[in-house]
Amino acid sequence: MTYLTPLLSGFIAAAIGTIPPGLLNMTAAKIKMKEGKKNALWFVIGAVLVIFFQAYVAVLFARVIDNRPDVVTLLREVGFVIFSILTIYFLFFAKDPIAKKKTKIKKSKKSSFFLGMLLSGLNFFPIPYYVVVSVTLASYNLFTFQNPIILTFVLGSVLGAFGILYSYIAFFGRIEKKTDYFMRNMNTIIGTITGLVALATLFNILNYYFG
Repeated sequence: MTYLTPLLSGFIAAAIGTIPPGLLNMTAAKIKMKEGKKNALWFVIGAVLVIFFQAYVAVLFARVIDNRPDVVTLLREVGFVIFSILTIYFLFFAKDPIAKKKTKIKKSKKSSFFLGMLLSGLNFFPIPYYVVVSVTLASYNLFTFQNPIILTFVLGSVLGAFGILYSYIAFFGRIEKKTDYFMRNMNTIIGTITGLVALATLFNILNYYFG
C-alpha cells in the first residue's frame, strides 16, 4: 500500500487531466488516422516523456512549499485569476476553430516523437496541476514527499497519461464522426473546464479564509 496509493493517485490525476479533448489527445488521434498507429505511438511516447519531467519538477516544487500554507494560498489565488481569464477568453472572445479537410501526410517516427515532445512542452498546465494535486494528497496523508514515493507518483502519472492518449488512438475511429462537434465546440468545452477549475479554486480560497 505504501507505493500502491501514490501510483494510483498519479494514474488517476493524469487520467483526469488528460481525458478532456485537447491538443495532445486530439493530435495523437489525428496522427493515427493520417499516418498510422506506429507514428501515433511515437508521438505519445514523446509527449509522456515530457510529462514525466513536468510532473517530477512539479512535485519537487510542491515539496518546497508544502510547509508554507501562505505560498499554497497565493498559488491558488494566482491560479484562480489565470483560470478565470482563460474561461472568459474561451467562452466570449476566442474564435471557433475551422475543421480542416483531411490530407494524407507521411512523416517519420522521429518527427512524430519530437512533435509529441514539442506540443507537450508547450503545455505548462501539468506543472501547477501536479503541484496542487500532490499538496492536496499530502494534506490528507495520502502522499509523502519522499524520493521513492515521488518517483512512484510520477510513474503513475506517466502511465495514466499514456493510457488516456493510447485510448484516443485505439478508439478514435469509433468517435471520428464526433470530431467536427468537438472542433466546433472546443472553445466552449475548454472554457467550461477552466470555469469549473476556477470555481473549485475559489471555493478552496474562501474555505481557507473563512472556513
